[in-house]
Order: sequence, then structure tokens, then C-alpha cells
Amino acid sequence: MRHNKKINHLGRTASHRKAMLSNMASSLILHKKIVTTVAKAKALRTYVEPLITKSKDDTVHSRRTVFSYLQDKYAVTELFRNIAVKIADRPGGYTRILKTGNRLGDNADMCLIELVDFNELLLKEKDTKKAKTTRRSRSKKTTEVESEVVKVKKSTKASKKEDIAEEAIVADAVVVEPVVDEVITEQAEEKEEESNETEEEKK
Repeated sequence: MRHNKKINHLGRTASHRKAMLSNMASSLILHKKIVTTVAKAKALRTYVEPLITKSKDDTVHSRRTVFSYLQDKYAVTELFRNIAVKIADRPGGYTRILKTGNRLGDNADMCLIELVDFNELLLKEKDTKKAKTTRRSRSKKTTEVESEVVKVKKSTKASKKEDIAEEAIVADAVVVEPVVDEVITEQAEEKEEESNETEEEKK
């Protein structure tokens, strides 16, 4: 049982373990990936990730603090100059452990530990997967096209309304014309009747 055993001592004394982790962290920062055992990689991850977080704040104090752990000025400059720029938006989880099988000599579990933002193959695959997704997001182009379509629909609706109004006016005119003709004929008949009546009275 491993109750309350948070630190894996890796079968080494404290000074040996600190020196080993310091050298492994410097190698990881300089080469971006190293091959080691799974137990050492897990111990290295808890050692190096706080240092990478510290590199986001580029001050003299943070540089001196990181140097006290790494004891390598080239690793410190690489960390603050190049790595800190790439991991600026990542809120932790800077390393990835990929198991590679067992070692031939002692059958130890081997793995490759690497910095996540420096594996270009996986980053390219992620970009291609994002491009292939069928989720329809509303970009500026789609909104512009939609606005144009709405304008065209509105104009067609307005033109249809105008056509319907013109047809109604024409229909009203067609209906009004015979009514006017009937009224005129009635008025003419009434005038004729009146003139006939007046002529009869005169006789």
C-alpha cells in the first residue's frame, strides 16, 4: 500500500533525485522531448510544469527562481524566450506522456515525455479535424449573404404588393366603367321621359 506516499523517491537520495530531475527538466526544455521511464516522467512532470508556469511572468525574480531549480542558463533563456511565448494561452498541462513499451534489459515501462505545443504533427491533425467539422458557425460572410437574401426577398415582396395593388386598381376601373355607363343611360332615359311629359302637357 502507498498511503500518504505523494513523492516517488525513485530509489535515490534527496540530493541525487533533485540533480536528476534538474538535468531531465533542462533536457526537456532544450530538446522539447525526451525518452525515459514512466515513473521518472511522472516525477518530472510535477517538477517542470510549475517552472513553465513561472516563465509566463518574465521578471528577474522569476528567472532567478527558475535558475535555482534548473542550474542551466541556456535552458532558462530558452524557457523564457521561446517556450513562454507558445504556452502563453494554455492554462496548465504543458507536457504529454506517450508510453512506448517495455525496455529490453529490465522490462521497465518506457515512455516519451514532450511539450504539447511543440508536437507539430498532432497540431496539424487537430487543425485538419477542426476544418472538417460540419458545425455551421455564423461568420461575417454568411451574415452578409443572409442580409442580401433578406433584402432581395423584401424587394420581391414589395414588387408583388405593388403588382397586386395595380391589378386591384385596374379591376376597380373595369368594374366602375360599366356602372358609369349604366348611370349615364339611366339619366338620358329620365331626361327623355321628362321631355316627353312636357310635350304632352303642352299639347
